Amino acid sequence: MRLTSLPLAAPTVDHLHERGITELYPPQAAAVEAGVCEGESVVAAMPTASGKTLVAQLALVTADGPGLYVCPLRALAREKYETFASLPDVDVGISTGDFDASAEELAGHDLVVATAEKVDSAIRNGATWVDDLACVVVDEVHLLDAERRGPTLEVTLATLQRRNPGVQVVALSATVDNPEAIADWLDATLVESDWRPVSLRTGVCVGDSVTFDDGTETAVDVPAPTARAETPSGADSTEDVPSIEADAAVDETSITAALVAETVAAGGQCLAFVRSRAEAAQLAERLAADDLAETMGIESVAATAADAVRDVDGTVTGRTLAECVQSGVAFHHAGLRSGHRAAVERAFRDREIACLCATPTLAAGVNVPARRVVVRDQRRYTGSSMEWLPTLEVHQMCGRAGRPGLDPHGEAILVGEASSRDALVDRYVEGDPEAVESTLTEPASLRTHVLSGIATGFAATEAEILDVFEGTFYARETGAGGLADDVAEAVDDLVEMGLVRRAGGVDDYRLVATSIGETTSKQYVRPETGTTLVDGLRTASHMEAATTLTAFEVICVTPDMQETYLGSRERASMYRFARANASHLTTNMGETADFESWLESVKTARILDEWIDGATIEELVESYRLGPGDLDSRVERAEWLLSAAGALAETIDVSVPAIARARSRL
Repeated sequence: MRLTSLPLAAPTVDHLHERGITELYPPQAAAVEAGVCEGESVVAAMPTASGKTLVAQLALVTADGPGLYVCPLRALAREKYETFASLPDVDVGISTGDFDASAEELAGHDLVVATAEKVDSAIRNGATWVDDLACVVVDEVHLLDAERRGPTLEVTLATLQRRNPGVQVVALSATVDNPEAIADWLDATLVESDWRPVSLRTGVCVGDSVTFDDGTETAVDVPAPTARAETPSGADSTEDVPSIEADAAVDETSITAALVAETVAAGGQCLAFVRSRAEAAQLAERLAADDLAETMGIESVAATAADAVRDVDGTVTGRTLAECVQSGVAFHHAGLRSGHRAAVERAFRDREIACLCATPTLAAGVNVPARRVVVRDQRRYTGSSMEWLPTLEVHQMCGRAGRPGLDPHGEAILVGEASSRDALVDRYVEGDPEAVESTLTEPASLRTHVLSGIATGFAATEAEILDVFEGTFYARETGAGGLADDVAEAVDDLVEMGLVRRAGGVDDYRLVATSIGETTSKQYVRPETGTTLVDGLRTASHMEAATTLTAFEVICVTPDMQETYLGSRERASMYRFARANASHLTTNMGETADFESWLESVKTARILDEWIDGATIEELVESYRLGPGDLDSRVERAEWLLSAAGALAETIDVSVPAIARARSRL
């Protein structure tokens, strides 16, 4: 099917032609045949790199009205914004902050790119522009089963369809086990395909040999073993981590290095996936010693890319990253600043880096295809044990292999041991991805969305709440009645928390959000966060000298503030700090329900307080063993939570000047 046969404006056709798109891939043609250009709802379950973005573009530019593109990740939203903004005669807006939505700030654009959280927040704050949408595209819809983002995506989609029954919904998904269930929920036509523009073969490497799923085998020239430390995802050191067989770990790293070197020597690029941030950096430093830039002949452009990384900041992490990039290799994880991540993503796409060592989060994020993908680690530390990665997650990593127009085929290789070979083949090479299941009934998420329904006036009884949830994926799969007991329990919890009250008689009461509940919902914080903030504010208002440390502790003990890793070596010093500053803290350390978690919160509060007192990012990163990106994200969350705390302070009529002081200095 040729592009010129579609109902597209001439400038749009010319724009796509300039980017080499003249004929549709088979899955794209199937989506057109399903009516994606005629306002029909479609679920496209297609492999990575099979052209889902063009399906989205076709739906949005042919829609009879404004469009919305919902992204799960900010980095992906920025990439898609740039893609859509380049379209002729299309006014595109972007809003990716999860928390501080202005109700109407997204109105007036032909197309808006936003996270589900941003859309949900806008709806809670009275946005009316959602009623005018003609088309909603949802990227990575399989994330419906994500622990926190899933319920928000599910309820937001259900709300959009409830408020605008005629809206076209185009859902894009990786290959999952039950795409027909998602299509049935959205009343959409399913377009399911395993077609890829570049063929992919997947294999398992044990020792010095790779066995691929097409029956072929190839030898690998494995160098001498090099030791490495094991670190759980999210941690930055090896302390407090269960050991894994050292010989196996060493062999896996040596094999990975050999697989990368082989690819680079042949002029290709490589993605290497490992389980944790620290190991991504360690592997990159190990590969940098091989000077991949020289092997690939990219010394000059690699040096330029390294300068771009150095320009972001002067942290130890930034300097280490720049040194690696200079040698043609980089690492990528959530602990990096957004500027660092953007720099290495661009450099990799522009072939200024030979290998990118990453944690699994990259696989579901930005577009960074490579000739070969090496998955060194298929298990990760979950806090208590090492667990297998989901099959879908590994398939998404493998799907990055093969660059259309550049590679004859892509290769994905899982590194394992003889004892794990069969398990890897069964689970990841021959195994099907998991089915998508709703997580709406998770209590904290359900309370959040029940409160939102009451506070926005969408529902005033348990029966009306069930009506609101009737359009959710959960209700389609199990029936809304299956939620009745959970909703009743959520309402009871919200009443007990003081966020909702029952007005009227025993048999004919109405559910009404209290002033605290209404503010909590509008500020887009969890019910538990709202009540925790209120308790902290009331305590702080009676303190003789509440300081900015007090303000930060009030917000850092809430569930909406990210946890900060506290190593065993830090514990004693943080305990001494908490005791020395007890008069400035709202929590009595002897009365905490979870002392370790509270001590982590004190660490976060201390970091933020030192930040506003002039500590540099370099000093904080070195002193507290956190990534530069971790500091950025905590500062951003602190701004949001301090704003929510200020709004709640007004609601309950208490004065805590330290809240405003802390916010003004962030």
